[in-house]
Amino acid sequence: MHTPRLPDGGPPVIAPPTGHGAGLTRLAATVERLSREVREAHAVADGRALMEMAKGVLVERLGCGPAEASRQLSLLAEQSGTGLLEFAAEVVNQAARDRLTEAADDLLGDRVDVVGAREPARSAAVRLRTAESGALVAGDTQAVAESLFEHALAPLGATAIAVWSVAMDASLTLRGSAGFAPDEARRWHHVPPGVATPARRALNERSAVWLADLGESGLPSIGGRDLTGARVTAPAESGGRVVGVLEICWPHPLPPQPPQIRRQVEALAELCAHTLDTTPPAEYGEPVADELVDLADTLLDAAFVLRPHLSPTGELADFRIYHANNRFVDLAGRPRGAVTGMLLLEAYPLAAGEGALFDKVERVHATGEPFRAERMALTALVDQVPLTAVAEIGITRHGDRVLVVWRVEDETTRLADLLHHAQRLGRIGGFEEEVGGRITWNSQLFALYGLEPTDDPVPLSALPDHCHPDDTATITRFLRTVLHYRRPGSAAFRFQRHDGIVRHIRVIAEPVVDDLGDRLLAVRGAYQDVSAQHWTEVALSATRDRLAHTEQHAAEQSRLALQLQRAIMPLTAPSFDAFDLRVAVRYRPAEQEHLVGGDWYDAVVLPSKHVLVSVGDITGHGIKGATGMVVLRNALRGLAATGAGPAQLLGWLNLVAHHLTDHIFATAVCALYEPDTRVLRWARAGHPPPVLIRDGQPSALSTLRGIMLGAISEAEYEEGELVLRSEDTLLLYTDGLIERRDTDLDECLGHLLTDCAAEVASLDDRLDHLLAHSRADTDDDTCVVGIQLT
Repeated sequence: MHTPRLPDGGPPVIAPPTGHGAGLTRLAATVERLSREVREAHAVADGRALMEMAKGVLVERLGCGPAEASRQLSLLAEQSGTGLLEFAAEVVNQAARDRLTEAADDLLGDRVDVVGAREPARSAAVRLRTAESGALVAGDTQAVAESLFEHALAPLGATAIAVWSVAMDASLTLRGSAGFAPDEARRWHHVPPGVATPARRALNERSAVWLADLGESGLPSIGGRDLTGARVTAPAESGGRVVGVLEICWPHPLPPQPPQIRRQVEALAELCAHTLDTTPPAEYGEPVADELVDLADTLLDAAFVLRPHLSPTGELADFRIYHANNRFVDLAGRPRGAVTGMLLLEAYPLAAGEGALFDKVERVHATGEPFRAERMALTALVDQVPLTAVAEIGITRHGDRVLVVWRVEDETTRLADLLHHAQRLGRIGGFEEEVGGRITWNSQLFALYGLEPTDDPVPLSALPDHCHPDDTATITRFLRTVLHYRRPGSAAFRFQRHDGIVRHIRVIAEPVVDDLGDRLLAVRGAYQDVSAQHWTEVALSATRDRLAHTEQHAAEQSRLALQLQRAIMPLTAPSFDAFDLRVAVRYRPAEQEHLVGGDWYDAVVLPSKHVLVSVGDITGHGIKGATGMVVLRNALRGLAATGAGPAQLLGWLNLVAHHLTDHIFATAVCALYEPDTRVLRWARAGHPPPVLIRDGQPSALSTLRGIMLGAISEAEYEEGELVLRSEDTLLLYTDGLIERRDTDLDECLGHLLTDCAAEVASLDDRLDHLLAHSRADTDDDTCVVGIQLT
């Protein structure tokens, strides 16, 4: 195909298409041109509307005609050095001082918008006012949506918007959209009340909802299959009532937005509210109020119709009682004519407050979601005294009206309800049986029998057929007492239901006779399911038996442990002398026999002519503690015969505790005295250190390294040496002598040193003095061993 060129060698001239393809191309170009012209016409019309708004402001401010206002507008714009539209927007902002003005004021100076592009504040203000003017002259909500999208939101990077209206049942209806495919708009034309969407969240929360990414939120919405970026939904409020929701879509996730952008969105939502309020669907028309009055008059309960009462600024201030039906009963005793026309808070000032009636009415009016409560307190003032009644209440919105219906709970209803709950909790089923006639059961009795409420009641005479064979005689005597002797009677029996379940039942009945007492008319009574009580008594009886057996076993264990302990550790042991040592021992068992512990002591002369002195404390009480004490005490005595030192002896004793016993843990102090050198070698295993009294001054020996017995398999113990002098006294003791529950061990040891400083006549007196002045409160065993060098 040859492509012609211009004579001067310019670009090639594209030959126009020919044939069928040429016709389609021309048609597409024509459609595009006409669409562009339509958009330009709309923009010019919206701009012209903004200009007319500014002229109107100047007419009012300057007191001139429209022609003079137009000339002044042009002159002032030229003098200010701004464009005509920018100056018109400024004039409207100064006059309106509304939410759009606040949004425009936020944009003074440069700012960064949601798409990151910088835009002069005046240009943004023109966009907002142009969008407003377009919305005001639009004939329907669809045109408003298109104007808002084109002038205010598309420059912010938005790709689509939707305007929803809220119906009386809190459902959402798509009233206008831009940027969505027609099929998608038709598919989302109606959203039922129970569907959770971003618009529903804004409606429930009554505040703007900013979702950074619709896909991550998991909420379905219009265009959600194709547009999964950011979503913003803002409630459109008018007079305190949410009449709709503005939803805006962005193609990508958004970071947190500055307050300027948020206020722009809220201002645009307010424009939508104005449009939805001035062009409502048919269900919002005034005929709804008349139909609502007719509906209220047909109700059998008290009801009144409320309409919103707005403040001078257009905000919801109260509700006016528009109509009260003929069933209306005022808590304060006023006729319905006296409250009709009053404001709700004037008629019932105590209805204010969080969770009270006014709060519920306001929420229903705002969101359209009905409210219902089975028990709600209603309070009125009667001669300045608050009178409260409990009522079942329901609140619904119909257009901009609210219907409140309530039923006050009277005393009879309250007592019947209370009796029903008492019977349910007590598992009591009542009955009345006329002789040869009707049998009446309550619902609980059907449940006790395992029958459906539609089944026929079982007559009292058939009761033997439903009881355990062993209880037939009991039921026969009960029936003879009531039916034959006409006296009240009761019986407890096992009831066998048709489904195989056996329940323990107590039945009580009384006859109803005629005035002469000759003829039985009916029998009234009740059944009570006492199965839980029966099995509780059985379980308690078994528990008492087990407890008695356990107590007996525990007593035997404590007795055996006490006998074993006293056989090895007598309460009194005589003092004795060994070489140049005087040895005295005191042992005080726990005050409570069941706390028999494992404290032990030993003082013996070994074959090597050394003196072994030791004390120890087994963890735990009872037979285990006593037997553990015997094992370690005897093991230490046997190991000491080897001639090993105290550290080695404790190392071996640790192996015995860890490997050769049933998990015994113990602390101990072991000392060996050599008479020839007067050297005392000692070691400790987690036990308090001995106390040395020299020249009347007590002091605790330095703490040596050593872990408690049985804690680990291999342990090393440090050994210390002490050369005793004449009149030195050394005390070995268990923690039962010093330990207090609320005091640390160092402070307890300090108290012991204070007691040891007392002057005494002999070693025996010193040990008796220490036991008598002990400040311990743990009720534990106590061992004290004292040695004194003469």
